[in-house]
Amino acid sequence: MIRVGAVQAGSIAFDTPSTLDKLESLVADGATLGAELLVFPEAFVGGYPKGHDFGAVVGSRSDDGRDWFRRYHKSAIDLPGPEADRIGAIAREHGVNLVVGVIERDGGTLYCSVLFYERDGSLLGKHRKLMPTAAERLIWGFGDGSTMPVIDTSAGCLGAAICWENYLPLYRATLYGKGVEVWCAPTVDDRERWGSTMRHIAIEGRCFVISANQFSVRSHYPADYVTGFGDDPEAVLIAGGSCIVDPHGEFLVLPDRTGETILIADIDLGEIVRGKFDLDVTGHYARPDVFQLQVNESHQQPVQLTDGMDST
Repeated sequence: MIRVGAVQAGSIAFDTPSTLDKLESLVADGATLGAELLVFPEAFVGGYPKGHDFGAVVGSRSDDGRDWFRRYHKSAIDLPGPEADRIGAIAREHGVNLVVGVIERDGGTLYCSVLFYERDGSLLGKHRKLMPTAAERLIWGFGDGSTMPVIDTSAGCLGAAICWENYLPLYRATLYGKGVEVWCAPTVDDRERWGSTMRHIAIEGRCFVISANQFSVRSHYPADYVTGFGDDPEAVLIAGGSCIVDPHGEFLVLPDRTGETILIADIDLGEIVRGKFDLDVTGHYARPDVFQLQVNESHQQPVQLTDGMDST
């Protein structure tokens, strides 16, 4: 059995040092509960700017919006970098595998990413969100096929789909084909129907699903943050709904919307084989003679420089 946890908590928006302090405290709490794997929400480090428009409308951007993007860019983290190193040190200190949603800075572009850490603190890999949703495309770049790992860890084979990536059937098929055992779903989607999606993926992929959502209130954001949620410090901006599901689609922990918490469940990876007895969508239940998926996993580099010299 492996004890896993979904961390439901809000980051301190635009204040990455304070968010990392909070992450450390939450990991300590999870370790006390016996968790061997903790999954954190989407954009936990770097923040999810819920409700902000960054001063953009079709055909126009404002100076104030550019200033807010500058603040957001400053809150993001570099890979490699000191913030990523600190998360690794936290994993090592508490002996916990971590899957953490971050905002990754790469030059002038930000990516919504997930980092995978082994319990010894080593950074095993990352996944960049392939398809930012709606206005997220204003502030985040697009990941490519080079960061779609399923990683063998001491807590099972882990893969991640961020928020509405969970609605991409071809991406799901890719992770199923790579043998994902523990499907990590960092998100900010707090709607009631999200739980149905998590159950579907668990059944379809015959895998365990851990969905971790933020629970964020107005006080988690700066006082001058422009939002339609008002000024009540307890006004809820992101309402949770984290859950844990087994390979048969049964909730091990029901979606929770009560506040910040850590949801804990014990999972038996052997249950995956019992589930695949009658449904393995990239194995005996597939029809490769009719359907095949081709996946481009190469890194897409917009500028490729060569010296133009004849090496002979």
